[in-house]
Amino acid sequence: MNPAQLVDPAVVSRLAHTPLAARQAMLGHMSGRHQSPHRGSSVEFAEYRKYVPGDDTRRVDWRVYARSDRFYIKEFEADTNLRLCLILDTSGSMAFGSEGVPKKWDYAVEMAATLAHLAIRQGDAAGLYAGGKDLHCAIPPSRRPTHLMALQEALANMRPEASTGLASHLHQLAEEIPQRALVILISDLLDDPEDIVDCWQHLRFRQHDLAVFHLVDREECDFELDAPYRFVDLEGDDVIIAEPEAIQKRYREAVSRHQAVLDRGVRECQVDYHHVMTQESCESVLVRFLTQRLGQQG
Repeated sequence: MNPAQLVDPAVVSRLAHTPLAARQAMLGHMSGRHQSPHRGSSVEFAEYRKYVPGDDTRRVDWRVYARSDRFYIKEFEADTNLRLCLILDTSGSMAFGSEGVPKKWDYAVEMAATLAHLAIRQGDAAGLYAGGKDLHCAIPPSRRPTHLMALQEALANMRPEASTGLASHLHQLAEEIPQRALVILISDLLDDPEDIVDCWQHLRFRQHDLAVFHLVDREECDFELDAPYRFVDLEGDDVIIAEPEAIQKRYREAVSRHQAVLDRGVRECQVDYHHVMTQESCESVLVRFLTQRLGQQG
């Protein structure tokens, strides 16, 4: 895949009118548009506090002193840049796609490349982490324009393969990624849902702003097959021939139980969760995502 073809310039241009916003205070290394947990010297007033020896006297509010005969310091919200950490699931199940619909992997790559482009374009940093059973890509966030090409090349060269191991490397990344980053997970979440929720709790404990795009193909959801079918395990060597009608009820019950655990985790961990059907355009999903986050900005 050509790295230059991962992003549609027209789509990026349309999406750029809505900035990628954080829902909570961020910790970055540069000034930027996002709220920081630290006080600084931006134009947004935060609060007064009493003067203590060593404070910069230029920040004393002399009008308050004239009224109260006491020294108070003006504090302002510090603005910082955002670190976007994209996590892609490269397990074999991501290679699935029904006829006429993008494969989950292709959809994930387009989404990740577009988000990275938007972040760097607005002066924020973007990084990429990917793996199935093992974590085999770890590119720390950077805001340099040349960094975008490195991310695109990595995405173009990756393929979904091997068995799932999402939970194990999410725990690893929760510790490795510096605190207070915007972490975006793009996956079909076909792993033990309790393990996935544990990972979400770990990421939130580390004070990350966690967003999840749960990619689902329409056939996985509907399971409306009307003839004997040959089911091939994309993460192993198993092949099963079955009558869909005979297993349809149990399949739907299993999917429902899986989703119920994830829904509970979303509520408990305050995850910015998006259930994405891959027949919907990536642009439409991202427009909704960016707009909602702008309204939730911390």
